[in-house]
Order: sequence, then C-alpha cells, then structure tokens
Amino acid sequence: MNIGDIVTRKSYKKDMMFKIIDFTIDEKSNEQIAILKGVAYRVMADARVDDLEVVEIDNINQVLIDSSVENLLSRSVRNAKDREKKMNRAQPKAQTNTNIYGMPGKVLHLDGDKEYLKICLDVYTELGIPAVGVAIPEANQHKEIVKLLEKHNPDILVITGHDAITSKKGSLADLNNYRNSINFIKAVKQARKWQYNMDNLVIFAGACQSNYEQIIRAGANFASSPGRIMIHALDPVFVVEKIACSRIDTIIPIEEVIEQTVTGVKGVGGSETRGKFRWAMPKPTIY
Repeated sequence: MNIGDIVTRKSYKKDMMFKIIDFTIDEKSNEQIAILKGVAYRVMADARVDDLEVVEIDNINQVLIDSSVENLLSRSVRNAKDREKKMNRAQPKAQTNTNIYGMPGKVLHLDGDKEYLKICLDVYTELGIPAVGVAIPEANQHKEIVKLLEKHNPDILVITGHDAITSKKGSLADLNNYRNSINFIKAVKQARKWQYNMDNLVIFAGACQSNYEQIIRAGANFASSPGRIMIHALDPVFVVEKIACSRIDTIIPIEEVIEQTVTGVKGVGGSETRGKFRWAMPKPTIY
C-alpha cells in the first residue's frame, strides 16, 4: 500500500473507493492505519491496511462522474448553452435582441480539498458560471472567509471539503461527533456577519454526513446532509448552477434545487432562495 493508491474496504463490502492520503500507527494495537479520502464522495475515513484492497483504475474521473452524474452534468451544460429554455418562464422582449447577454451569479468556492476544488472549477467553467476557488483546510476557513468575501464580493458562497460522523455510538446532535461540521458552522456564521441577507449572499455549506440542521441554523441557504449520507463531490456545484442561472425575480422551489443533485433530499436540503441570473444590454465592446 502506498500514498495515492485507490482502494476499497473489504469490511464494508467494497462499497466505496478511496484514495490513501497518509498512514499512521494505532497506539493500542500497533497496527498500521491508512487515512482515506473518498474518490467520488466528500468523506474522510481510516482503516487498517489489511482491510484494504487496491483497485486498478485507468481514469479516476470515470469513478467521479458515473453514468447518473454524467446525465446531470450533460443536462446542466445543455441548459447553460440555452438560457431561454432553461428559465422555462416568460422572458423580457429585449432578450430577442442580439445585443443582450446573460450574467449568471458569481461564485466564491472554499474547499478543504484542492483536488475536488479543481474539478468543481472546471465544471463551473463548462457551465459558464464565473467562479473563484480557494483551497483552505476546513479548520481555517472561518479565519479567512471575511477577507475573501471582501475581496471577491460573490453572489454565492460555497463552504465545503470533507466531513464524517466519527462515532456510530455518539449522538447526531453533538457537534463533537463530526469531523468538520463545527468548522463549517463557524465559517457560515462569519459569512453571515458580513452579509446577513440570505438573498444577497446565498450560502451552501457542508460535506458528507454533516450536521445539516445546525449548519442551516447558522445561516446557510442550503446544506448537507439531512440523512447523514455521503454527498457527491459535485453536489455543491449542481446546487450553485440552479441558483446562479435562475432569474433574480424568481424564488426557486426547493425541490427544483434538490433534484439537481446526485444524492437528493437525503444529501442536500435548504430553503426558498432567489435566483442570481440577470439579463443585460448592450454587450460590452472590447477595444
């Protein structure tokens, strides 16, 4: 076993693929323990090395984007290329003018995982959504967030990375029983001090198995995970796409946002939120 190997856990019936990111030694048993990061899902875990089996993969993106995710992504890309159909509601007459252009909401995406962040930024680009990404460890996000908000002044803020329930025996209401939920909550609270209005700054926060209720209570519009399940690496992007590309005069039905995601209502929940898309004219002229 080496750092960077893709593995599954035999004791969990090989249900998920992970990448080994580090090793440690269990102080009680003196066994070697592998620190694992989900390949397609935003979760951290650890396992005995003898419980792991290496998986040979030619293209890791095929694990990240399986057939169901590919369908969601393809649909979003098609919609991004045809805003009129995507809005599915009355458009201003000016939109028939060839001099008009669309402005999706601007995104600031903080991610505890730089590999996932790059993938998300690539998808934002493909969808035509302006986005700035910053890789910051979850524990430090609340320290940096106000400075980044002041610098980039986004319409939509994503605060994500990795999370997990650390003990099956502990209470789901106890934040000490989560790897990073408390850090996401701290970051959301700092962002809300900067902008309290939930329509002026739309926030998605959380990762796999995060404490959904307390992240929402802290001020997020959308959060994971109501069912304490694993969320897909691209779930935050699919939520953002719906908000960024829906008209500013529209309150987006919650179910429409959630059905955009891979993991659905058990993975993501939230509240009614206004869209961030604007039509503008004339098109800027570049000299």
